[in-house]
Amino acid sequence: MIRSLNFTRSGVPNLVVARRGLEKMAAAASHFIEDETGEAMVGLVVPGERTGIDTIYILDTISPDDSAVRMLHTFQQGDERQDEIIWWLQENWRAAREKQRGSAAAPAKWDVPLRYLGDWHKQPGYMIAPSSGDQRTALDWLDDEENGMAALLAPIVTLGHPSTTVNAGSSANFVTMPQSDGQYLRVDFWYISREVRLFQPIIPAIYPDDQLPALSAYPWHLVNQQRVNEEFARLREDELFTSIVLWDATEQPPLEICLMTARMGSDRVLLIVTPWNYPEAPPSARVAPFTQLDAGDDMYEVFEDMWAESTPVDDPPGWTWSADKYLTDYIRALENALGMTPASQPSSTDDEPVLSPAPSEEEEV
Repeated sequence: MIRSLNFTRSGVPNLVVARRGLEKMAAAASHFIEDETGEAMVGLVVPGERTGIDTIYILDTISPDDSAVRMLHTFQQGDERQDEIIWWLQENWRAAREKQRGSAAAPAKWDVPLRYLGDWHKQPGYMIAPSSGDQRTALDWLDDEENGMAALLAPIVTLGHPSTTVNAGSSANFVTMPQSDGQYLRVDFWYISREVRLFQPIIPAIYPDDQLPALSAYPWHLVNQQRVNEEFARLREDELFTSIVLWDATEQPPLEICLMTARMGSDRVLLIVTPWNYPEAPPSARVAPFTQLDAGDDMYEVFEDMWAESTPVDDPPGWTWSADKYLTDYIRALENALGMTPASQPSSTDDEPVLSPAPSEEEEV
């Protein structure tokens, strides 16, 4: 996952914010009125080839899961769900770039990686600038070479501003939005780099969504946790070994969420393809010869080999998909139609690696 900003200049870049990103900030801040809150931001860094000044584009914000700590003067995020969504968005963006490169539908301007840009958070009262604690946190992040970060954005959201204090000129680093109570929400934009090491104001320009690239919709396995838990509980109960990968199965965006499923004793593996909006949209399947896995094998390389050896499978005779069915229903119907269910299912050993068991509810999918 790309979590880096690599600016070659010590100056402050230009900043463009998609309207949808600003509206998501406002919605989240208004929902947690008493407590601090925040979200991660993703977007693009477009080099300024003519002006020499790079431009940052904030395209989306990503909320944390229920494990986020929100209190009056405390907010902690950065859970694995955010990382998984960022990775999903980045992989879909990468795939789309490769397909559209050189076409009129994708100007070369946007042919840059999708990146993590930083976090915004809401502060109490009229604390419109990052705190000393925010600065220490940002510098610790920038100084950690594993993060690969050279700069961060850190917008601050505050509520309850009267109308007499919200007039912003063209050179202001903040924007305001009216709220239902007659007061205003304010977003102050700040930028910090490893070179300068101080928060600097950065002037935002708000663009309509249709003037900026759109990102992929979020996939079912990252937004429908109840369904995920139920699906993998059923897979475990049915003693199916399962691994999950993202794959360009249809050669059309977005990517698909694919599951390699197998039973001990079977000589074939089912590759189950689910679209991003499963279970509203039905799964499909391919069948491949079973490949013995070795400890340390890269699952994506294994899946690529299996995919190359696989053939598509028609739905079983009389099969009709509906959202109240589960993958185990589909898999059992396929196994019966293909004669794949083995007579016995011997347990695995450390010397004979197999596909991973379906994740438990506590594990990240």
